[in-house]
Amino acid sequence: MNLEFNPNAELDPDMINEDPLREIYVESIIENPEREENYDQQHIALLVIDMQYLDAARGHGVFAETGKSGVPPEAEEYYFHMLENYVVPNIQKLQTLFRKRKIEVIHTRIQSLTQDGRDRSPGHKRLNLLAPPGSKDAEFLEEIAPVGDEIIINKTASGVFTSTNMEFVLKNMGINTLFICGVYTNECVSTTVRDASDLGFYVNLIEDACTTVTEEFHNFTIQILRDRYARVLTTDEAIEELSQKIPAKVK
Repeated sequence: MNLEFNPNAELDPDMINEDPLREIYVESIIENPEREENYDQQHIALLVIDMQYLDAARGHGVFAETGKSGVPPEAEEYYFHMLENYVVPNIQKLQTLFRKRKIEVIHTRIQSLTQDGRDRSPGHKRLNLLAPPGSKDAEFLEEIAPVGDEIIINKTASGVFTSTNMEFVLKNMGINTLFICGVYTNECVSTTVRDASDLGFYVNLIEDACTTVTEEFHNFTIQILRDRYARVLTTDEAIEELSQKIPAKVK
């Protein structure tokens, strides 16, 4: 649909595509002094979203057969190129730093409570997304899998906050600041970022540690979330900031 808008002579046409609320959001959410006051090990967590065989491994889950996932082969190749060359290595870097600094690393994954998935959300049933307990599809990618007793939150919907006790768990631990990465940028990652922001969490989205099936979807989602629902950082920026502000803990 290509609809034209012709403002009257009293309106500035250059302002049509300007975000009129950007300064308000930046001041109240991104630059809020309370964000800085709570910047320590006890209040921060790395949230890694759905880095599992179901949706992040070649030849498995929704990508078991090339071209039959509904995603064209070209888009699949783009997705896995970004995963293998950027997202997984960057998540590894983030996990290494968070673990070294003794900061919580939390993992979400798509996994039903039952083998037949009867407990899944209606959305996942319609999409035929199923990762039963104990299945290969429910396993995390080995390179970035949970270590020790890191928390795992299982879900059967796009948003982890609306479908699990995630908020309850985070508040129990006093966590109010999240660094978010994983897949897909425009689906589970975006939903989680928006919900977390609405619930009052300070959100940092790591733009080169998440991806989706097209570059356009990824970039547009980042653009929408930036400085409104989340502060957007690169992996290197996040690591530099955390390294400077949070000293390594010695056992």
